[in-house]
Amino acid sequence: MLEDNQPADVSLRALTLVCTLTPSPEQSSSELLARQLLDALSERGVSGPLVRVVDHDVRPGVQVDMGNGDEWPMIRQQLMAADILVLATPTWLGQPSSVAQRVLERLDAELSETDDVGRLLTYGKVAACVVVGNEDGAHHVSSILFQGLNDVGFTLPAQAVTYWNDQAKGTYRNYKDLDETPEGVTKTTQTLAANTVHLARLLKAAHYPAPPQSGE
Repeated sequence: MLEDNQPADVSLRALTLVCTLTPSPEQSSSELLARQLLDALSERGVSGPLVRVVDHDVRPGVQVDMGNGDEWPMIRQQLMAADILVLATPTWLGQPSSVAQRVLERLDAELSETDDVGRLLTYGKVAACVVVGNEDGAHHVSSILFQGLNDVGFTLPAQAVTYWNDQAKGTYRNYKDLDETPEGVTKTTQTLAANTVHLARLLKAAHYPAPPQSGE
């Protein structure tokens, strides 16, 4: 399914980083919703890998490569090949997971990585977010992700998050345990996919300008 104003001859790739605290092969609610977004992106001609970050030895730090077996450089290589980054996190104590925070910290290194005209290598890449939780606030969590991603050079589409939160003080449920996907979540996911692809194609066709030089 391609929108009329999104030409099929512009190919796009996405990298999805799932920041659940649960290692594979256990099921993950944040991965489930992330895969639903990937399916919606795929309908619009976008493909690319999904990485469950906790399955990899991503070292703490703010450098491109922290050495000693750090696996972030492998993940970063996939990021550099992508046009779209999907960052998915569960919510714990009202905050993004510690794994999501580590990803943001590792992305901080991109502030020192530029192309031959001085643009960050993340310029032109679009970021979309996925948040799941129970009664915790998805708006607060997404605001943290939005600020961090934008700070390091990513562009956010309109309504840049799809999320699910359960009722406050009710019976504990995980997104992955629902009998069916709520209609509102499906609509939000489809809207996010459409907006993300639209923006990514625009940026691929017309890159950001080079930053002004000192004194200009």
